[in-house]
Amino acid sequence: MQRQNITHVVLFVVFFSIGATSLGGSVLCDDLVRHYRNKDVLRTARESLERLESLNAEYDVLLGQLEEDPNLIKRVAPVTLGTKPTDPNAAYPRARAQELAAARKALLETEKPPAGDSAVPTWLIRCSEPRRRMALAVSGAVLILISLACFAPAHQSPESKQQLSADS
Repeated sequence: MQRQNITHVVLFVVFFSIGATSLGGSVLCDDLVRHYRNKDVLRTARESLERLESLNAEYDVLLGQLEEDPNLIKRVAPVTLGTKPTDPNAAYPRARAQELAAARKALLETEKPPAGDSAVPTWLIRCSEPRRRMALAVSGAVLILISLACFAPAHQSPESKQQLSADS
């Protein structure tokens, strides 16, 4: 009798836990999707902030160099503005369009996040579909009902209580 009670308790706990989890998951599905998307937005904002801080640091270094060397503007202006250099004795090599395109492509590839990295897990996307969400809720409710109906502790009738006390 004791072994049967332990089996009933274990089956009750297993069925009720699975049912409660699936029912809770179907109810909280939208909140979970929102949570994962918010985490992704936060991650993107942090990456953007780090990039901006890096650009600010580079800008501060450039301003410091401009303050130290006033001739830096004269040397950098032809390259930045695309004008012809004024010094006739210096050689200024020109980059070809192919080389610039290859460099631009390499820089753009390093900045792209991996395409397969999604913010929301695929199992959650599938569970958030209305049809599957309803099926999840119904199956969870059915498992809870089964666990309560079949594996709940049996209440002893007054007759059996009297019989047990008489046997003792």
